[in-house]
Amino acid sequence: MTVAEKTKPAPSPSPAPAAPKKETILSGMQPTGALHIGNLEGALRNWVALQDQYWMYCCIVDWHALTAEWEDPSRLKENIFQMAVDWLAAGIDPEKCAVFVQSEVKEHAELHLIFSMLITVPTLTRLPTYAEKKDQLDSYGFLGYPVLQAADICLYNAHKVPVGKDQEKHIWLAADLAKRFNATYKKVFVEPEALFTKIPLILGADNRKMSKSYGNHIPIDATDKQTEKILKGYYTDPAKLRKGDPGNPEKCPVYLLHQIYTPHAKTEIAPPCKTGELGCVDCKLKLTANLNGALAPIRERRVELVKKPDVVWDVLATGAQRARQRAQNVMAKVHTAMKMDYRN
Repeated sequence: MTVAEKTKPAPSPSPAPAAPKKETILSGMQPTGALHIGNLEGALRNWVALQDQYWMYCCIVDWHALTAEWEDPSRLKENIFQMAVDWLAAGIDPEKCAVFVQSEVKEHAELHLIFSMLITVPTLTRLPTYAEKKDQLDSYGFLGYPVLQAADICLYNAHKVPVGKDQEKHIWLAADLAKRFNATYKKVFVEPEALFTKIPLILGADNRKMSKSYGNHIPIDATDKQTEKILKGYYTDPAKLRKGDPGNPEKCPVYLLHQIYTPHAKTEIAPPCKTGELGCVDCKLKLTANLNGALAPIRERRVELVKKPDVVWDVLATGAQRARQRAQNVMAKVHTAMKMDYRN
């Protein structure tokens, strides 16, 4: 080896590959107060899993709630608080997610107004959600609900929106409005996509979809005894009247909950139900124990959070500040694209 070779500096190491850039997700719920296990399993569990993979904006959409609550919005404050408590107790981390109230970021309303110029009334009246409820809700606010929803999403340039299939048309509308704006003025918006996830079917005590409006739900904040009482009254297979009668677990909402909360339900619950060895009373007691056990950590965190309302409202204030920073940045681009940045 020559002297030159000995003194030749070692080659610089190749730079490490850049970490993949996180995409953004916008999720929201109307503030209906304390949530039930249908909300927990249908949305919150998924949000908690996604918060490590995406930049998350979790929005309590109080303006949307006005479509039904416009006569008495005084209940919204308590409903917002209870919803925020449930989100945090379920594992939404305000260090990873901006958790905020929609009306505290006024840019939602501004972008809604701009988007409303880019869509026709017939397009809105053809949406399934309008057709389903137009006889009960006939305000402009209800008609324009999907436009405000599109603004909620696009205001943060969200790439994905975790929703069920019933919201597919609304995400399509948000993507269409983003595309129309980009084509009319200048490219500003990401065209969002629905992030469909497998949402477990959660049925209530009457075998209909679990809902507060049906009064068939199991609240997250229910006590162990309250949960037991609700489950005792649950609908079961009508052909299974007493222990010994063979049952069909696939027709039973109790078994659907077992599949979520009971390990090995397919081997330990379904077979003895089918033979009649497992009666409905014992089946419900097993579910009660497992459900209460699964909810215990959430309920404990919930009790502590309710004692600290200032902490919860501070989380929402901090989240709104973070959301406004993003929203204002996007709206500045909107103003420039539309040549409405008059002072520049």
